[in-house]
This record gives sequence, structure tokens and C-alpha cells, in this order.
Amino acid sequence: MVFTEEEKQDFTSCGFVKKIGFFDDRETMAIQAEVAWLREEGHLRNVATEGDGKTPAGQLKNLQLCPMYKHSTFFRALPFDDRVVSAVSELIGDPHILHLDQVFLKPGGDGMGTNWHQDNSYFKIADPMKGTAMWIAVHDATSENGTMRVIPGSFRESYEHNRDPYSNHHIRCYPPEDEAVTVELPAGSVLFFCYGTAHCTGANRTDKERAGVAYHFLHTDYAQKDLIEGDRDYRPYLTGSKATGGKAEYGEQVSGSWEKEIEKALGRVA
Repeated sequence: MVFTEEEKQDFTSCGFVKKIGFFDDRETMAIQAEVAWLREEGHLRNVATEGDGKTPAGQLKNLQLCPMYKHSTFFRALPFDDRVVSAVSELIGDPHILHLDQVFLKPGGDGMGTNWHQDNSYFKIADPMKGTAMWIAVHDATSENGTMRVIPGSFRESYEHNRDPYSNHHIRCYPPEDEAVTVELPAGSVLFFCYGTAHCTGANRTDKERAGVAYHFLHTDYAQKDLIEGDRDYRPYLTGSKATGGKAEYGEQVSGSWEKEIEKALGRVA
């Protein structure tokens, strides 16, 4: 078991739960190395705009890559790790699929946050508790560098969302921010939150970059055709009778490759 009964109850009642030290130091170093490599290769793009939703921001930066799997076999392998599969199963049940993967990087000094939103305003599943994000703190995530903020119990409400003028594609809402809690996490720790939990990240006011990697997982009872068919071949079943360890979706066995991918990522910084 990944979670205690108390932790699972936190997820059920509050819509989120954190797990300190989910990844060990070696794995965390590999995650950091892979994010650095993706940035060096030019795969991250600035999604921040000047307030019109179109014009690229001149100074502020909110760097994003979505999806990651096309560029990184490391991040393709991560959700197949047994601990990840077990954690998601405990929170949203089986069978489930990988729905989405992405990374956000906020450079030091001019890193812009991501405004308040509920993931279910994008996905619109009938029960927001049947989908969960897994947000990995790539670096220590603190109040000063814009860590995640969440509103407990907000999955019980559906806030009105509008186009975010400070992003080239995001939407945002205006929930009761006075009810929010700030979740500080050491690097390698993880925050799980359901699709209905209102959340945001803040600006990075430090001189060091901060990144967060996010995966989204969906119980297959809620994987409607119009929601997932665009990338159906690349949204692998992780549990259930259709799970093949990634072979059906990627054409090769992905489960069991996590250790090999860690070695490869660490080799880039050796």
C-alpha cells in the first residue's frame, strides 16, 4: 500500500493528498536531469502572454511541454512504475489509463505562475473524483518560488471558467482564495489532487528555476471517446484487462524500463 487509510481519507474529503519522498534521491536527480535536458533541447515553450492571450510575454515566462512522452522515453516510463500504478489505483480505482503528461518550468526571477483552475473544466467527467493529477516537485517547491496552492473540498463545486488572458491556451476561474492552502514540497515529493480540485501556482521570486511535472490519470469508466480519442494510441491502459505494459500503445514494452531510463538520464550529467 502506498497510502495510509488517513491519507486516502484526506483525498476523499479534501480532494488532495501529498506524499513526501515519493521518489528517492537518485530518482529525483534523474527527474531533474531529464527536465534540464528537455529544456536544453528546446522542447519547452513559453505559454505566457502580455494579457491578450496571444502576444508572447516579453519578460515573464511560464515554460511548458505537453505532452512529454513524444520527446522523453524517461517520462514515458515513469507512470508505469509499480508505485505510481498502485498509488493511482488506491485513489481512483481500476482500471485506469494515463490521460496526460506535461511539465511546467518557472525560471528564477521572471517565472510566471499558472492561474486558478479546475482540471475538470477541461475534461468534464461526470465524477471529478475519478480522475487525479500527480504533481511532482522537480525541485524544492516553496512559497517563495511559487509552489502549488489548492482549495480543500473545492471539487464539490464547479466554478465558472474563462479564457486566461495571460496564457496562450489556458482557462482560469476565481475561487475563494482565502480558503486556499499552500503545499510546500521537497524535491521528489508528490501532490495528488482530483480533477475537481481548484489549484494554482505562484510566481518564482527566487534566483533559481523551479519545475513541476504533472501526470493525469483517468478511471476508464469515465474515458469518453470524445475526451481521449485524439491520442488514444498514446494513452496507455495501466491496469485492467487491456493493460499491456505500453506495448499496445507504444509498440514496445515500457513497463519495467524505469531503472534503465534512470541510468540513461543520470548518464547525461555524469
